[in-house]
Amino acid sequence: MDEIRIAVVGLGHRALHWIRLLERLDGYRVVAVCDPIERLLEPALAALKNRDGVRRTTQYAEILADDTVDAVALCVRCQEQGALAAMALEAGKHVNSEVPAAHTLEDCWRIVLATERSGCIYQLAEQTRYWGFVDAWRQIVAEGQIGRVTFCEGQYIGYYGTRLFFRKTENGSEPTWLAQMPPIHYLPHELSPMLKVLDDRVIEVTAMGTGSPSYAHPEIEAPDIQVALMKTEKDAVLRMAAGFTQPVSHARGHHWYQVMGTGGSVEWSRSGRERPKMWRAGAQMHDMAEMDWRFERNDAPAEARASGHGDADYYVHAAFRDAVFGHKELSFDVYAAMDTAAPAILAADSIETGTHLRVPDFRPSAHRALGQSPANE
Repeated sequence: MDEIRIAVVGLGHRALHWIRLLERLDGYRVVAVCDPIERLLEPALAALKNRDGVRRTTQYAEILADDTVDAVALCVRCQEQGALAAMALEAGKHVNSEVPAAHTLEDCWRIVLATERSGCIYQLAEQTRYWGFVDAWRQIVAEGQIGRVTFCEGQYIGYYGTRLFFRKTENGSEPTWLAQMPPIHYLPHELSPMLKVLDDRVIEVTAMGTGSPSYAHPEIEAPDIQVALMKTEKDAVLRMAAGFTQPVSHARGHHWYQVMGTGGSVEWSRSGRERPKMWRAGAQMHDMAEMDWRFERNDAPAEARASGHGDADYYVHAAFRDAVFGHKELSFDVYAAMDTAAPAILAADSIETGTHLRVPDFRPSAHRALGQSPANE
């Protein structure tokens, strides 16, 4: 195989970005586009420099049955996202999926089992884990520069107003899945980089949130803020928050992180006028010092530049390509992906039930052989 023949499924604004990026990267050829909304097909084709021979369809089943499709780029945002990924894997297609992977634990398990049984590659296209500062913090933690990590924070406060919460229909408009989705389900964008920094996984979660509908935009059913409190396998406590209707004061309000240890701490900037900071207890430092960490990597190849999300969008597609070709194993495999999706799903369940929940480990073990369903499924 010298190219991955890929079908782009779900043709919103992210898919158009993916189409342009896939076309400029070596090793990919877009062979089909698919969306149940027919009017989205033509804009997707128009995003291609070369649309010759690219098939268009509103039927996902046609993509799954097409032997000329090697992989699916899943750019959907819907309740069935996890099931759609599993269906492609079960049909023998590799899958590169947008965040958040799935919205039920059943679909998480279905993705894991389909990956194990098919031998196909599944990747969650979570790009924030590739940011430059994430690797810098990972090294700091691994070297023990801030001691043993005890507390970590992350938040995704992505204020979108109302523009992504409703879609136009022939009879007016209707709510999108984002308007109904628990905001905490989107935590993979925060859990993924922080679990990479910590080299850890979440084992317990409890959560709370504001009421529904939104106070900022009452026409939207989703709550403004949901917050999860989590414990990791290495005995660190994580506080993670998410929301899409909570106004923020600056464009950098989407992502914020902090890691505290017994010997110091690192913290991301809180505004566009600040820089990230670091403090080390044993280094004669009396306060946090500004650092020049950035989203962009100083070791990024030329083809990564301007790929999106601080150049990080390049890395998810390069990693997926290299794994499909067998050149390099995924560092963010299906198990690590579920380590970010399952705690978020359970956090939403905790808000609904007021309970404290355990997070399953999706890896094969003495209790579950590769490809075998878990005993409690």
